[in-house]
Amino acid sequence: PPPEKLTVRSQAGGIRNIILSNPRKRNALSLSMLQSLKEDLVHDVKSKELRVIVISAEGPVFCSGHDLKELASEDDVKHHSQVFEICAEVMTLIQKLPVPVIAKVNGLATAAGCQLVASCDIAVASEKSQFATPGVNIGLFCSTPAVALGRSLPRKVALEMLFTGEPLSAQEALMHGLVSKVVPEDKLEEETMKISHKICESSKSVLALGKATFYRQITQDLDAAYKMTTQVMVDNLTLRDGQEGIEAFIQKRKPVWSH
Repeated sequence: PPPEKLTVRSQAGGIRNIILSNPRKRNALSLSMLQSLKEDLVHDVKSKELRVIVISAEGPVFCSGHDLKELASEDDVKHHSQVFEICAEVMTLIQKLPVPVIAKVNGLATAAGCQLVASCDIAVASEKSQFATPGVNIGLFCSTPAVALGRSLPRKVALEMLFTGEPLSAQEALMHGLVSKVVPEDKLEEETMKISHKICESSKSVLALGKATFYRQITQDLDAAYKMTTQVMVDNLTLRDGQEGIEAFIQKRKPVWSH
């Protein structure tokens, strides 16, 4: 039988909503949750209709990280490898997708759940949200979450989280750059939709080029980054939407994107 579907996917007006919907298990990233999430992320991702993906969750916990029951017996190394491999695949996939991915967080995000938030392009959180990597407390250091955390937070903030397991408040997460915005819970949907709709006004092909380039240049030194992005700007001008945007600006009209 196909694995249990633990996410709910819907799409309207260019916005795909993926909801982690296993609140009983605190939306743990079990093997089947990761498979569901991966399927929802890659589904028809090249279609012109898809412009932005929003990941949210049901219940008081956004995501509690790996399902520890799956990691309990030390003899099943093959299964453990599979869990961590698909997890890494999903986290890196988010940055490889041609559309922006927004985490919409309302509640606690811990361990691999915190990694998921750190891996998204944008994260909007409610004031009650908290973020932690408490693996150290149960003897399983959050080494894979540390990859995403260490790339979005200052090193000393990431390491304090990793060494102590203590949570960051939503405001601290904002201050240190783990999330992009913090809003009252009743404004979370509105704020996320505002960002999503703004993204939907732009050309999909231009955004796809920009996103891919951003993640490529961020790991390069300054000279290499400028060399590569200089070429990308030239390439961008050859895109139909690149020309359309500039013509529309000069003619003082709204651009009509072909995506």
